[in-house]
Amino acid sequence: MHRRTLIAAGLASIGAAGLARAQPPGPESPGPTPGPNPIYPAAEPFTRDEIVNGVSDFLGVTAETAGGAIERVFEAHGRPTAYIAGEEGSGAFIAGVRYGKGLLYMKNRPPMEVYWQGPSIGWDWGGNASRVFTLCYNLQYPEMIYQRFPGVEGSAYLVGGLGVNYQQSDEIILAPIRAGVGLRLGANVGYLGYSRQRRALPF
Repeated sequence: MHRRTLIAAGLASIGAAGLARAQPPGPESPGPTPGPNPIYPAAEPFTRDEIVNGVSDFLGVTAETAGGAIERVFEAHGRPTAYIAGEEGSGAFIAGVRYGKGLLYMKNRPPMEVYWQGPSIGWDWGGNASRVFTLCYNLQYPEMIYQRFPGVEGSAYLVGGLGVNYQQSDEIILAPIRAGVGLRLGANVGYLGYSRQRRALPF
């Protein structure tokens, strides 16, 4: 009897252990938790030679002229994470407007169409159309471009017929390089709003 009792108790213990392993984890013994949500990888910046060649080809200037125009931008901000190559038109009589369209380029991502428009005011009149090559800093993914970028006062300068100025919103800095902008570059203040679609109103 004593041996039968021990055998029965052992079988009961084995059965209970098997049931415990078969049961799904309860509130006090949670299963494995999922990993962190995927995030955008850090944007890979462009080299100086890539930007010089891009500015030279797109704006139709020599590599020396392109290098001179971007030298100060690279000294101040380093290598850009994106750039926009496009065309724009503007006109003004004291108050002015600017409209543009181009493609946003980032490494390892397809080009994305982008529009921009905005008002300006200042000692400014006339109209012009030009190509523009915009360096983008701290832009980690394309959708970050869709916002307003005020101009940075006193940032405009001319090098070899190319005009460069700065726009900034929070940590994102844009440096448009324009061909043939003349004296209009530093004669007005305003902002540009970048959007997915063209807008009739510049505001």
